[in-house]
Amino acid sequence: MTAIDEPAAEPEQAPTAPGPAPAPAPRRGLPPALRAAGVVAVLAAAVALLWLTFGFLRDADANRFVLVGVAITVGAAGVFFLYWAMNWAVDALPERFREGVRPYVFVGPAMVILAVFLVYPVINTILISLGDAQGEGFVGLDNYRFVFTDSSMLRAIRNTAGWIIIVPLVGVSVGLAFAALTDRLRRGEAVAKSLIFLPMAISFVGAAVVWRLVYSFRPEGFGTNIGLLNGIKSGLGMSPTPWLQQDPWNNLLLMVIMIWMQTGFAMVVLSAAIKSVPDEIIEAARIDGASEFQVFRRIVVPSIAPTIAVVTTYMIINAMKVFDIVFVIGDPRTNKTEVIAERMIQWFFISNNDGRGGAIAVVLFLAIIPVMVWNVRRFREQEVVR
Repeated sequence: MTAIDEPAAEPEQAPTAPGPAPAPAPRRGLPPALRAAGVVAVLAAAVALLWLTFGFLRDADANRFVLVGVAITVGAAGVFFLYWAMNWAVDALPERFREGVRPYVFVGPAMVILAVFLVYPVINTILISLGDAQGEGFVGLDNYRFVFTDSSMLRAIRNTAGWIIIVPLVGVSVGLAFAALTDRLRRGEAVAKSLIFLPMAISFVGAAVVWRLVYSFRPEGFGTNIGLLNGIKSGLGMSPTPWLQQDPWNNLLLMVIMIWMQTGFAMVVLSAAIKSVPDEIIEAARIDGASEFQVFRRIVVPSIAPTIAVVTTYMIINAMKVFDIVFVIGDPRTNKTEVIAERMIQWFFISNNDGRGGAIAVVLFLAIIPVMVWNVRRFREQEVVR
């Protein structure tokens, strides 16, 4: 019996390392021309929808509830659709352009809104300031000459200068004092701060009405004096005083109203800054023998100096554009309490002189710019230190 020859076993092959997976075949998309047409159509539809919506919102005869519903719908869904369409349009661009274009697409609408509501009004106001009362003729710099030569305007400039010096100085000082004192209260700190901050909840017009009752004066034969200050004087056997006609004290009395309102804001912000000062520094100063006043003056105040600068800037800008208090509480021409913003409203809307009103607005705008530049520089210096 013969052995059956078995087939020879095949030699084992060494396992091969897995290679990179083959790249998937590129999917064929829409033709470039059709894709570009789709992008243009989507963007055109979004812009047309927003345009029609704005036109509908200007319809004075439309139902108010429908207007509110359309405004909310377009404000949420419409804006979302617009950004989605623009992002889809960017994705349709060649890959090498996408990341460079995308930031401008998302920032673009905000820049357009900024230009429409800030840049355009500034340019338009400058053009109006170079025209006559009705904006029909060109008068050059005559309106600016009026701003710096008219007696009422010069008085308004002087009064405004007093506002931007006295109000921030007194407001920040009193607010800082209140912040330091209330922080030392063991009980009732929240109640005390709430009472001091409460005037911030009142509008400037409301505050002016309240303080008009405080300063109220009625000449003899025109009824009883109901003003708080004159009531106190009458109770003490003294004659009533026409407070708002006592030049220059009437300006100071109006400044008291803004100080009364803004002190609470300064106190809250500065109190938060004081609480952020490290306790280790304060304790080290006390161990070295420093008094509480020295700790406050040499440790706390320098530590919160940036916050003091911010609060001061805020008050300066508010003092520059104060209008309501002066306009509501009395007649600026009689009381000599004019300020720049009040003169601007007077010429723009009451006297219907657009040229002079525009010139005053431009001067007020230019006066605020140095304050903002100073504030921005301080922020940059603080960032460098950090």
